[in-house]
Amino acid sequence: MPTAKKKKPARKSAASGRLYERVSAEGGVVEYRLRSNGMKLLVAEHHAAPVATFLVVYKVGSRNEAVGHTGATHLLEHMLFKGTPRFDARAGTAISATLHAVGAQYNATTWFDRTTYFETVPLERLPLAMDIESDRMRHSLLRDGDRESERIVVRNELERHQNDPESVLDEQLYAIAFREHPYHHPTIGWRDDVEKVPTARLRAFYDTFYYPNNATAVLVGDVEPDAGAALWAQYFGKLPATPAPLPEVYTAEPPQQGERRFLLRRPGEVAHVQIGFHIAAAGHDDTYALAVLDAILSGAVGSRVSTRFYRALVDRQLAVRAYSAADQFRDPGLFKVSATVRPGVAPAAVETALLDELERVTRELVTPDEIARAKQQLRAAYIYSREGTGGLAFELGEAEARADWTWYVRYPEKIAAVTAEAVRDVSKRTFGADNRTVGHFEPSAPAVQEVAS
Repeated sequence: MPTAKKKKPARKSAASGRLYERVSAEGGVVEYRLRSNGMKLLVAEHHAAPVATFLVVYKVGSRNEAVGHTGATHLLEHMLFKGTPRFDARAGTAISATLHAVGAQYNATTWFDRTTYFETVPLERLPLAMDIESDRMRHSLLRDGDRESERIVVRNELERHQNDPESVLDEQLYAIAFREHPYHHPTIGWRDDVEKVPTARLRAFYDTFYYPNNATAVLVGDVEPDAGAALWAQYFGKLPATPAPLPEVYTAEPPQQGERRFLLRRPGEVAHVQIGFHIAAAGHDDTYALAVLDAILSGAVGSRVSTRFYRALVDRQLAVRAYSAADQFRDPGLFKVSATVRPGVAPAAVETALLDELERVTRELVTPDEIARAKQQLRAAYIYSREGTGGLAFELGEAEARADWTWYVRYPEKIAAVTAEAVRDVSKRTFGADNRTVGHFEPSAPAVQEVAS
């Protein structure tokens, strides 16, 4: 993997007349920074086709919300498509219609630590993508009528989420495992907040976080880095930085002092079991051993029939499926193990089987074959993530939200260094009874609707 290059002197873009600095380069990625407002740009060349993906990741998500405006980031994600004075449906220049007309693939997503907007466009339309993203960063209209229409869309999303037992179980797990940290709140928001938040409060949230010094731009495509940086500076160099320091998330979740347990009972077809354990943030070295363990328990890519959970639960006819997931968040998250209970099996038996497998990895070293296979799977997943312009741009944006972009570039070498002893040690620190939250979903009979005679 390429080593970091020496820092080069600041450059002045002839196109923009503004200064930007080339900060560093590693793993095929070049970092730039605008001196006017502190915004960061990452550029990766990808010359397979004359296209480019331009992405802006804001370091704001449900992690930055509080009671009364939970779901604000997600609702704003929708509203930032509704228009600016220059890109407005009422003027026939709607953002979506403008992008659609040039054959762009575009969307936005919201999660705990970030909000991401992106476009993949023919190379000659890259200026348009940058123009739109820079314009809506500070000039979104945020009208009451748009809030009302998008509120209905988000409410429909929330209702679909509430009709999925596994999604509701996962939501409850975070709400109970995180008592103080804002990971307690679902990204989509609590229902009353979604229904009642006023436009003025959304605007105040927008005017707090949506600035260039709280965002990273990512450019991946058929473009030379310095040329891409010059174009980016033209559009984003004129925007102001935040007028006040960005609010910090300073609330840390205290250590758990005993098992927490809950039962969720509502209409459904089958039972589910989910268990969460507090783990370190993505930037911690535990992340890599936990990723390897996750692959050993339930697989990263490809066949899962050789994984420990498959053999212990699916092969033994206890569960229809069983899987694990290790959060990689900016703040400490959860390592989750889950199973869909086979009809006729007691959920308690499935919980015991899951915990038995976790206890096993705390006392026995995983085998050389298991750790080699897990590393191969994670390496393959990393390679696949770099194949297209959109995939690589998204992964770099995720890394910026979790830690910084070098976290992604250095990920393979960190995974390669994981040992069986490291997996056992992190398991011992993680899978204690006092550190776990256990949730069961138990299907109830659907409500009977009376029919008028």
